[in-house]
Amino acid sequence: MPSRKVSKAIIPAAGLGTRFLPATKASPKEMLPLVDKPLIQYAVEEAVSAGLQDIIVITGRGKRAIEDHFDVSFELEENLKESGKEKLLKEIRRISELANFCYVRQRHARGLGDAILCAQHLIGNEPFAVILGDEVIDAPVPAIGQLIEWYENLGTPVLGVYEVEPEEVSSYGIISAEPAGPRLFKVTDLIEKPSLQEAPSRLAVIGRYILPPGIFSVLEKTQPGKNQEIQLTDALRTLARSSPMHALLVNGNRHDAGDKLGFLKATVEFGLKNPELGDRFARYLKGIRF
Repeated sequence: MPSRKVSKAIIPAAGLGTRFLPATKASPKEMLPLVDKPLIQYAVEEAVSAGLQDIIVITGRGKRAIEDHFDVSFELEENLKESGKEKLLKEIRRISELANFCYVRQRHARGLGDAILCAQHLIGNEPFAVILGDEVIDAPVPAIGQLIEWYENLGTPVLGVYEVEPEEVSSYGIISAEPAGPRLFKVTDLIEKPSLQEAPSRLAVIGRYILPPGIFSVLEKTQPGKNQEIQLTDALRTLARSSPMHALLVNGNRHDAGDKLGFLKATVEFGLKNPELGDRFARYLKGIRF
């Protein structure tokens, strides 16, 4: 019987970031700063807080800044040490010691399903987490940790879902499901970006998944869909027809930071929570006249 212990996370980061052009023409979208940390660091810290120590980042051309960010920077550390900036030095060292990192390049932009397949040789026969850095979730218990707890109890794939507004339904993969417990649902089908009339619910799949190793064989057989990309939703739909699958309504404040407006909202909320900036930022916002 395959282990139910989850220890590895895949963070896909090979996308072109077209929604943030021209800012992302030469800099990875994942490195856009949300207050004082790049987006991808929030995803890594969420994984680490949930007990995951092996982080597999799927990268592409022009993404070296991600590797550099989590690497040791001897020159910077020495400069901070000589300048007496101990607090900053401690933080920089903490970043490079967060987890065990492995980087795999996705040679062609063939979708999320293909990105996950790129890590198959590193996952082996283990269940694993997938965290999309676009979705920043401020939660008392790490969002991916909430899914891990249910996976270790149930042994079935667990998808993170969030109830979206009617006008947002057509932007997400939507599940058809039956209640199975507190915030828990048994998934019967998935529909990618349906119209409101076609949607079986308003429960949208967000960027958090706990998947079994069996998803790889399904992905290998999944035919390219829109834009000739291998869609993870298509593979999950196939998997749901042959074995049980659950979805968990994630408890937390979710921000779609892959969208410009969502990124701005996240910046405001995280800025207000920042212990060094929050009070001054709040006073500034109160003084703005529209």
